[in-house]
Amino acid sequence: MSTNERLAALAAAGVSIWLDDLSRERLRSGNLLELIRDWYVVGVTTNPTIFASALAEGDAYDEQIRELAARGASVEDAVREITVADVQQACDVFSGTWETTNGLDGRVSLEVDPGLAHNTEETVAQALDLWKAVDRPNLLVKIPATEAGVPAITRALAEGVSVNVTLIFSVERYRKVMDAYLAGLEQAAANGHQLASIESVASFFVSRVDTEIDKRLEAIGTPEALEMRGKAAIANSRLAYAAYEEMFSGQRWEALAARGARVQRPLWASTGVKNPDYPDTLYVTELVVAGTVNTMPEATLKAFADHGEVHGDRVTGRAAEAQAVFDALERVGIDVTDVFLTLENEGVQKFEKSWDELGETVRAKLDQAK
Repeated sequence: MSTNERLAALAAAGVSIWLDDLSRERLRSGNLLELIRDWYVVGVTTNPTIFASALAEGDAYDEQIRELAARGASVEDAVREITVADVQQACDVFSGTWETTNGLDGRVSLEVDPGLAHNTEETVAQALDLWKAVDRPNLLVKIPATEAGVPAITRALAEGVSVNVTLIFSVERYRKVMDAYLAGLEQAAANGHQLASIESVASFFVSRVDTEIDKRLEAIGTPEALEMRGKAAIANSRLAYAAYEEMFSGQRWEALAARGARVQRPLWASTGVKNPDYPDTLYVTELVVAGTVNTMPEATLKAFADHGEVHGDRVTGRAAEAQAVFDALERVGIDVTDVFLTLENEGVQKFEKSWDELGETVRAKLDQAK
């Protein structure tokens, strides 16, 4: 496919387009290179669900599986070697993008075991291990924004590790994540690291907020409640962006910026639309603002390439409007605090389940190869 004008417009608006998918087949077939060349893709994210799906399909991993089985590798070691190998290859594919954007884009994310989401010490240890194992400057280690994950973010950054903070749902938690980032940079500087070499994004989840709140609005069932469907996710993201603008200003940030630090860019995650009644490009078009990342599943990327529209900045200066949405949600009976707690718990559980499925798939393939 030739260069796409709609995606070109999105990139020109200052949005970094990342793909929310990675597989060895995508790497081997040249598909990832095609997406970089013709679809304006400048990064890729992974998670346990993505790896579990990739391992379950096709034969791209069979040769490595046979080698691992021959030397008696454990399931845990096999999972690590397989995922690290894919991420290393992807990092190499994106090395040109990384260089031409001065390290801003061309990034590939690899997540710590989600089973460690409530253990700070083990999260830090695995983050450092993955950073060393992949050994690529354009890696981002994904750490969840759980209560235990927040201090792990600071400690990983303090060791010079670039971090993608995942599973952020509430603005309150997002503020803690940004504070953890600033603290990590301060400690990294004290440890002698060059701040310009450290990159971070904060993955603020979008569609799942509408999915959970819409379900609760429908259970309430009043006309006022039903009228609020489909409004929460965009409003939540706009409030998050306002918090981002606030945090990355003032003396504390300026002192770090003077030493070469970069802002921790907002990344709009979970941007595939789950409700067929909503436009399938909703969480792209309505979240256009320069200096952000939108990580999309391939279906959303193709939908935007086909019929997506860029109407300029849809985020800056809309905090008051967004807050009015949440005030209305609370008036009709939505417990917003409970919504965000539910989403975080479910997010961790889903990734743990996918991690377990990944392990079982690898176990079965190892047994078959023996």
